Amino acid sequence: MPTDRRTVLADAAIDVLAGAGMRGLTHRAVDRAAHMPAGTTSAYYRTRHALLTALVSRLVALDQEELQAIGERTPVPRDAEELVAQIAAFAEQRLTGDARRRSLARYACVIESVHQSELREILTPRQNAGRQVVHDFLAAQGVADAEERTVTLLTCVDGLIFDRLVGGGVVSEQEIRGLVLAALR
Repeated sequence: MPTDRRTVLADAAIDVLAGAGMRGLTHRAVDRAAHMPAGTTSAYYRTRHALLTALVSRLVALDQEELQAIGERTPVPRDAEELVAQIAAFAEQRLTGDARRRSLARYACVIESVHQSELREILTPRQNAGRQVVHDFLAAQGVADAEERTVTLLTCVDGLIFDRLVGGGVVSEQEIRGLVLAALR
């Protein structure tokens, strides 16, 4: 549990955004969620833009930590079925618990970044160990344009996660298998 007030407030802002949406993200709501006195969030993040920037920066940091951990504990798959299982586990994780909350907040921020390019710069996909696992697998299978196919595959998985967050349900291994096989063709 972070003790730095800026981090506590950014984490609370993620919770508020995930639970109440962009309209519900206010300095007062973050104060309440962080169990801080009224005015604390405003003292640290004077404007809504400053609060959103802190929220997005924290969101990206948490996601990068998670993806790094996944990449470190996940070997390059030996075959397509191992890759399908790994991606399916990742998708399931994004739809449950703490990662679900971050997924909801992330998608709200992505939409907001259409109007605030500074947020888009922070949210821009970065190289990470999880993505590297997919790339290395495709390259090892002889896929000539492994980088492009990695981006396409992971974008499709992201779209499935978004669809299930909005509409409910899970991302099936059959859906992932179809995407992986398409990437290998």
